[in-house]
Amino acid sequence: MSQTPLRIDEPKGGKAGLSIVLAPGAGAGLDSAFMAEVARALAADSFRVVRFDFPYMQEARKTGRKTARPDPPAVLEQTWMQVIGELGEPSRLVIGGKSMGGRIASMVADRAGVKGLVCLGYPFHPLGRPAVLRVAHLKELKTPALILQGERDAFGSREEIAGYTLSPAIRLVYLTDGDHSFKPRKPSGRSYEQNMAQAVREIVAFCGGL
Repeated sequence: MSQTPLRIDEPKGGKAGLSIVLAPGAGAGLDSAFMAEVARALAADSFRVVRFDFPYMQEARKTGRKTARPDPPAVLEQTWMQVIGELGEPSRLVIGGKSMGGRIASMVADRAGVKGLVCLGYPFHPLGRPAVLRVAHLKELKTPALILQGERDAFGSREEIAGYTLSPAIRLVYLTDGDHSFKPRKPSGRSYEQNMAQAVREIVAFCGGL
């Protein structure tokens, strides 16, 4: 398999400790506004941030197709393992990402031996199918993990998650009135910028404690 194209945001001042590796959600690429905003903010706080696309999105970028379907789970996991291998020193990597990118990262984290896991809007179940849970592996997860979740995320709201059994290695932080991309409603009195700033602070604090 050829090397995976990587987008790297170097830390301001060049003082990289841990590297944070992020994969995007199913419908977006590494250069989505959400991914770029998170990467810039973390790099500004002295983290080296690495982003990549899964093969189906790499192909969509080449062909211009906007309706590409995600690769099979085995390919997604293999891609994560390849990227970790290419970067080396998994004990100095915190992996994760947006939605599907974070979910697949959570499925390889223990196997890869990475330092930590950060999920930005975890898809606990498919949209509109709350009975189809994606939490079995999260019950036994050993890698220290941070899940940042909008309170009203349609893929797993605060109320729904309260009924799940999750590993004690997981820390859940809810973003006020946020949706799957952390956006709150205007009547909430909370802004998107506030939720994103909180998300970045939580990631910085989490990585600092590893």
